[in-house]
Amino acid sequence: LANLVQGLNSADPAVRGRTIAEAEKRLHDQETSREEESKTTVNRTVINTRASVRAFFPFEVKAVCSLDGFLAILEKDAKERAKQRKRNEHLANALKEKGNDAFRKGDYVVAIQRYTEGLEKLKDKQELYTNRAQAYLKMHECEKAITDCEWALKCNEKCIKAYFLMGKAHLALRHYSESRQCYEKILQIDPQKETLFKDCMNEVNLEEKRMKDEERAMKEVQSGKLAALSIKEMLQKLDRPDQNILYYTGGIRLLTGAMKDCTEQTLFRTNNGFSILKDNEIVRRGFCAERKNAAEVDLSVSLLFLWQAVCTGNEENQHLLLNQPDVNAQLPKLLSSGVSEIQKETLALISLYSENENGRRLLVRHQDLTKWLQILMTFVKSTDARASSAMNILSDLTKEERFKTQCRVMLSTGVLPLFTELLTSAKLVNQAALAHCIGIMGNLCADVVVRMQMAECKECWQACLKLVDEFFDVSTPKYRECLFAVLGLMMNLLLESNVIIQYFAVDISGRCMSLLRDKDGRIVTRAIGVLSRILPASSSAVEEVVKGGVVKKIIKVLKAGGQITSNYGIKTLSICTRSNRQAQEDLVKSDKRFSVLLKLLDSENEMIVANAAFCLGQCLVVPGAATSLLNSNVVMILLKHAGGDATRTSVQENAAIALGKLCVAESRHIFQLRKLNGLAILNSSMKYIHSI
Repeated sequence: LANLVQGLNSADPAVRGRTIAEAEKRLHDQETSREEESKTTVNRTVINTRASVRAFFPFEVKAVCSLDGFLAILEKDAKERAKQRKRNEHLANALKEKGNDAFRKGDYVVAIQRYTEGLEKLKDKQELYTNRAQAYLKMHECEKAITDCEWALKCNEKCIKAYFLMGKAHLALRHYSESRQCYEKILQIDPQKETLFKDCMNEVNLEEKRMKDEERAMKEVQSGKLAALSIKEMLQKLDRPDQNILYYTGGIRLLTGAMKDCTEQTLFRTNNGFSILKDNEIVRRGFCAERKNAAEVDLSVSLLFLWQAVCTGNEENQHLLLNQPDVNAQLPKLLSSGVSEIQKETLALISLYSENENGRRLLVRHQDLTKWLQILMTFVKSTDARASSAMNILSDLTKEERFKTQCRVMLSTGVLPLFTELLTSAKLVNQAALAHCIGIMGNLCADVVVRMQMAECKECWQACLKLVDEFFDVSTPKYRECLFAVLGLMMNLLLESNVIIQYFAVDISGRCMSLLRDKDGRIVTRAIGVLSRILPASSSAVEEVVKGGVVKKIIKVLKAGGQITSNYGIKTLSICTRSNRQAQEDLVKSDKRFSVLLKLLDSENEMIVANAAFCLGQCLVVPGAATSLLNSNVVMILLKHAGGDATRTSVQENAAIALGKLCVAESRHIFQLRKLNGLAILNSSMKYIHSI
């Protein structure tokens, strides 16, 4: 202590500086020691190493004070600073909220002022830097935005918002490489931000391509190329007001013909070609008319042709087109117009978007797609190419989760009534499109809410059954595809369990039994698949199919079936033999020496093995069943599975139970078990067997 005080009294500034540093180090060490002892959170206020001690000793220390007194003074200063920080933090938060309020109102100048005032109170508040950077971006002051993001990263090196805004600022400055680096940092910090990363990188790529395209197009204009100059000339002619509608239609068709490649598409964009609806009242009125006359229909079709030519392979133009309010509002109306030529070209235009990921995202972002499922489904009634075009678009859109979510809105009130109508009139509609449509509805069942609503729709089940019934009268290739799709849809719906499904269980299983004799292996496989999912819902359905000879039929199929068929088939048999004695006896009769089950027990599919072992165990209660297996390798197979390391524990459990039942039903199997040193495994497996 005496040395410290002496150092503080020194006439040498260097000595006084070293002494101050030593004093503050001792204070810091003391605080750290207290923190470790108490294990409580200490305020993170940092004492200013340049001024704190000097503030206490503006003059030379004239008397020697005690160590406790010296440290008490410093501790008091730390507490005062902590209190001041809390006050400043409160003020900074209040200013941040005022800035946020101004930002929401679009008053970015005031927002920047409030964030700046907040930073004067608290210079290490990251949110104030990123919020101010966002406001700077709105004011197109990108360099300032980048500086603020850099300060935010000094406060928090993993601040995703800072990297995001910095990437935006670099992009605005055409620093494409730097922008990509910022977005790559986001993915490094949080791999869950992959969707954001992809969107951002796509934006950079598009912007870089846009600039290169525009530079190339400008060079062609400057070089005096006729094709490039003609685009601007034609757009100027279309800009003439108060001309006859036929004048504009002809001009639009000429302009469409001039769209040869990316250069013309770019010049269309840079010469405000997309403003044709906004700037020309006659064109806008004709395109937006509810009931169009022949001239307005011709105009609308011409516009749709033009936009296809302008947007094909050009994502920047696709984006700009959907940003036109009239186009955005009219697309669903054009689809519902009832005018085949307009519908055909509208579908062609939408296909440009739906066939690639970025285009679909534009549609989902700019369009309210809640009614699109119903609108597009209506085209199943069309006999021409519109039906397949509409189904292809729907199929593409189902790849987007947001579209599936939007489909929930109109499902019960609009979509399901139309869908059941199409199913019940399958003979009269476009059957190729209907099969595609049914498949799409099956895919939508991946959404739990959609699946639940469909599974609870009584009319939907009735329509499915009607289509199956009509198949026996109309067994054409196209109708067969409809049946195949309906069976797949039913399988998906049967992932649910409700009273409606229980009500229809006997009818559904009866139709599937009839389909088991079909010559088309795909139909048979799906019919068995439906059986495997509907039978657990109803014991009455199990009794009916067993009486109908389901065991014998499935054993026949299993002898030649592939893995998918085997999976569904053995599951169906396991359901039937679980509690039905006739099913157990039928299996013993149909599968001599259990050759089919033994083959399935050698499968690489664990689910098949588990169900095969279960069936075998259930059937061993039938007199003579265990004896028929004496000269087989069943003991070795079951022992391998009972003591194996299958991922599914049901494999070990069912194999152990079957092995135990086998030895109880026919004691001579125990000799084979002893030869294989399997008694210990059987012993340990007895815990699985509740009653044999």
